[in-house]
Amino acid sequence: MAKSSNPEGKPGVRIVVAGDRGTGKSSLIVTAAAETFPTNVLRLLPPTRLPEDFYPDRVPITIIDTSANPEDRSKLAEELKRADALVLTYACDQPETLNRLSTYWLPELRQLEVKVPVIVVGCKLDLRDDQQQVSLEQVMSPIMQQFREIETCIECSAYKHIQIPEVFYYAQKAVLHPTGPLFDQESQTLKPRCVRALKRIFILCDHDRDGALSDAELNDFQVKCFNAPLQPSEIVGVKRVVQDKMVEGVNERGLTLTGFLFLHALFIEKGRLETTWTVLRKFGYNNDIKLSDDLIPHSSVKRALDQSVELTNEAIEYLRGIYELFDGDLDNNLRPVEVEDVFSTAADSPWNDVPYKDAAEKTALGGLSLDAFLSEWALMTLLDPARSLENLIYIGYPGDPSSAIRVTKRRRLDRKKQQSERNVFQCFVFGPANAGKSVLINSFLGRPYSEMYSPTVDDRYAVNVVELPGGIKKTLVLREIPEDGVAKLLSSKDSLAVCDIAVFVHDSSDESSWKRATELLVDVAGHGEDTGYEVPCLIVAAKDDLDSFPTAIQDSTRQNARTQYRYIDFRSNVIEEVQHVFMSLFASPYRVSQDMGIEAPIPISSKLSDFNNIFRRIVNAAEHPHLSIPETEAGRSRKQYHRLINRSLMFVSVGAAVAIVGLAAYRVYAARKNASN
Repeated sequence: MAKSSNPEGKPGVRIVVAGDRGTGKSSLIVTAAAETFPTNVLRLLPPTRLPEDFYPDRVPITIIDTSANPEDRSKLAEELKRADALVLTYACDQPETLNRLSTYWLPELRQLEVKVPVIVVGCKLDLRDDQQQVSLEQVMSPIMQQFREIETCIECSAYKHIQIPEVFYYAQKAVLHPTGPLFDQESQTLKPRCVRALKRIFILCDHDRDGALSDAELNDFQVKCFNAPLQPSEIVGVKRVVQDKMVEGVNERGLTLTGFLFLHALFIEKGRLETTWTVLRKFGYNNDIKLSDDLIPHSSVKRALDQSVELTNEAIEYLRGIYELFDGDLDNNLRPVEVEDVFSTAADSPWNDVPYKDAAEKTALGGLSLDAFLSEWALMTLLDPARSLENLIYIGYPGDPSSAIRVTKRRRLDRKKQQSERNVFQCFVFGPANAGKSVLINSFLGRPYSEMYSPTVDDRYAVNVVELPGGIKKTLVLREIPEDGVAKLLSSKDSLAVCDIAVFVHDSSDESSWKRATELLVDVAGHGEDTGYEVPCLIVAAKDDLDSFPTAIQDSTRQNARTQYRYIDFRSNVIEEVQHVFMSLFASPYRVSQDMGIEAPIPISSKLSDFNNIFRRIVNAAEHPHLSIPETEAGRSRKQYHRLINRSLMFVSVGAAVAIVGLAAYRVYAARKNASN
């Protein structure tokens, strides 16, 4: 019973009482527990336990007394950090103790990073001078404005037994039914995440999807949340209360969403937070107003490092239906406000931040086509399957969440079988600065070419659908990795496990760009050989509208050769120089790709919109990974070494077998000879 009431499933609530010396901490605790005022009280009480039936929530309370003496400061800090809630005391007959709340105690809590609800309690109310009577609200309002962690304020008297049980009831309530996540005290409105959760609950209870809760639906909701039906007169009363305050809260079909939200705001304003929290927890929400972890089937997304997660056809069909539902004008353009509406029942809109923000192609009107909408979901499922499942549940996915995703085969197995059946491929995009990586990705998202260069600082994702021959569609995810981020990436042994294919972009007019791209290719290929996560690779020669650097080298070489042969005297240094110049002709991208056993560089020009089917070729290479895996010199030497070792072992094995057979034959011969003698 206790666990169902406690939002975090704890066996009880731990309340720490702190404040200046002599403010009545110990007397408050003893009077609450024993229901009698102590004539003599210990300087520091041991932990005091209130039984679980002390308050209606039936959650036991442990109260911790503390000392304000300087020598006990470390112990005090330790107790404060272990608290679920804090009762901070001052003495009503000592105004200086009230001032110390804002000058010492509350700043100290922030310094210690104690983030729990605070109940401010004025003790010794019976000793206050009648001449000093002021309203508690007037005194505490400025302090509560400055320190939002204060949940409530109350004054009490242990001697006269005034509001003693209420002190720890409010403290327990602040833990079990906190105000902060639900309500903004300053604006006096429900917080956005609370509105999102209540909207989802409303939609789930609106079985006929007519935008209102009928009397029968209201009754079902009441039974589910509170295990008791509503009488017809009570339903009429509820709707009358709403309609008196806002006409649009009720219509001919029943209680509208506006009215439903108004009711919960009213409960909170009247201090009945437990009503709203009970509703939220019955529908699986935790203290952060997010779905509890036990509702997300995390076990279904367990996978090896080189496996990925994709949406099933069942989930994709559901998302198609969601798209059509929210694309009200059926123009294949889900506007930003409509995307927000899709996720209006989720804890947050998941695509407002990187890596999802601006990761998909936008329509001319700034919205998402169906393909782009599904691409964003594919990206989220690839990068964070649990979050994808969570959001599917938030938007009302009706099936078993585990049926919405599937785990692919291991990439290592795909390479052995020489075929990948994935629907979503992740491509790492490498290359030196200003090689054309970002321009390539922008073109992938249908964005216009720009001469303006803006270096990429962090990893960037882009996702889109690539249509193959026969109308087959695959989803391609491009992950741009800045040049200075490659070393960090490769410092992790498993960094290439999630990669289906790597692309190396260089500026075809810049020799240094090509050399750096080659270095990156060798580094990545070597890392794959060392770790067992080899990936197919393609080379992209960007800026094909400019003169490629081998042409520039060739022109330069011819001119140098004419000059050098005019004065040639066959001295060794001149011959070596000429040889060096001519050898540079053969160190071309085509020679490197040939040496490493991969496809020749693919020329593209983003400026001329000539992409040479690059994205389709990336997908094709990922589908047949064995055809484009590069081999470094070190990898080639390693393979030759292993072949040599295997061959040697084979010769040794054959030799040993011959020796054994010969020995056996000799023994047979010797035995026969002895027998004949």
